[in-house]
Amino acid sequence: MMGVQEPDNSKIFYTNLNTAERVRRDHPLRRIAARVDFDFTYKEVADKYGTRGNVSAPPPVVLKLMLLLVSYNVRSERELMATLPERLDWIWFLGYDLDTKIPDHSILSKARKRWGAEVFRNFFERVVLQCVEAGLVDGSKIFVDSSLVEADASNNSVIDTQSLKHQLRSSYRELEARLEERQESDGRSDRSGSYRKVNDRYISGTDPDAAIVGRGKPDLFYQVHRSVDEAHEIITATAVTPGDVSEGHMLEELLQRHRRTTGKAASTVVADSKYGTIDNFLACYDKGTRTHMPDLSGSASAREEKRGIFTETHFCYDQKRDIYICPAGKELRPKSLHRDRGSIDYAASRTDCEGCPLRTRCTSNKMGRTVKRHCRQEDLDVILEQSRCEASRKDIRKRQRLMERSFARSKRYGYDRARWRGLWRMSIQEYLTCAVQNIQVLLKGGGRSAKDPAVIARILEPGLSRVCFLFSKILRRSCLAYIEQPVTCPA
Repeated sequence: MMGVQEPDNSKIFYTNLNTAERVRRDHPLRRIAARVDFDFTYKEVADKYGTRGNVSAPPPVVLKLMLLLVSYNVRSERELMATLPERLDWIWFLGYDLDTKIPDHSILSKARKRWGAEVFRNFFERVVLQCVEAGLVDGSKIFVDSSLVEADASNNSVIDTQSLKHQLRSSYRELEARLEERQESDGRSDRSGSYRKVNDRYISGTDPDAAIVGRGKPDLFYQVHRSVDEAHEIITATAVTPGDVSEGHMLEELLQRHRRTTGKAASTVVADSKYGTIDNFLACYDKGTRTHMPDLSGSASAREEKRGIFTETHFCYDQKRDIYICPAGKELRPKSLHRDRGSIDYAASRTDCEGCPLRTRCTSNKMGRTVKRHCRQEDLDVILEQSRCEASRKDIRKRQRLMERSFARSKRYGYDRARWRGLWRMSIQEYLTCAVQNIQVLLKGGGRSAKDPAVIARILEPGLSRVCFLFSKILRRSCLAYIEQPVTCPA
């Protein structure tokens, strides 16, 4: 028999209504609520609130709202609050009831300004640490790369700060006020917020922290730097800089963050040629870290060799006499020392170069050919040899796929365009995006198996759970002791 829908006659009162029953059992927000701790924010932001005045929204609720904003890629905070009453799963996740008053969208911007980036950085690091405890992070090999993020500002907002025409306008005073606000906001940024733009002359009046980058069409960008672990592609460290900051300057920072967050020092770092500077190679050598990345000098040598020009590899170094021998058999002696970059220039005499039959393949400089040698060239040769091995070439090919996959997954959370303006706000967006990505991996592979003795013990009667748990630990230790016994072969 066909049913007929009755005319709309909505109930005014509902009894025995439980929002938890309206959210399916396998909902991702259920697993997030069970695995991720949000209550730590009470202690983190306790010193940022007074004892009098209006009562704020609970800090865990604010953090959950920010997580929903990124996880579901909601376009704005206004839209988030407008959609909230329509989503029972969101209401349950926040701990609200159907009749709970929805807060104003401004609580999120006020909380960001009050908390700063430090709280969100701690949230990201706590998620990484949880992934480490779940066995999802190996920590020995990390892959490093960066990506540009479009700033929330137009090219029309770029101003020449040295132009008198702009200084005479009233809008220039507003720009100066924003620059003063940027200096004051350094206290709200995380510990890495001391980056300076390369080009301080042309800045955006809308977002002074963004930088003009001329890759393709010049535009205003930030730059996101990440290190990703090899085991399950967990993002172990991240940092945000203006778009014109060189990637090579961020390698040591990412290595330090990786060690601080995971508690494990990376034994191998994999990166592209932009990170292959001499300073990075030597810094990794001093720390005992293997470098699987092409060096910048090697790329330049390949271009010279393609044009038929002798590279520095064609010059033989005589360590006893401290000279170089060129392909024509002439001597290149020490000429000058550059203390700032730690290198020595070796040059041939002008007379030898003028009459050399191989001059056209060697140099076009009127003063003759010059070869640079680093003061720590022996150490540099050792680590450069590591970067050219077969294992290094495999890791470099793997890095391209792995890092592109990490940034591609971030696009579903709207990472490729800044939600807010300012470097420290962009850092908050990146911390939340990386935390969401890591949480997704944690939910897929970070849970304990149902066969784990500790899980079985919690399912049993409360009186027996403690006994079963202790028994499982004793049994596990006995098995490990038996396995680790030395094996003796018969004579």
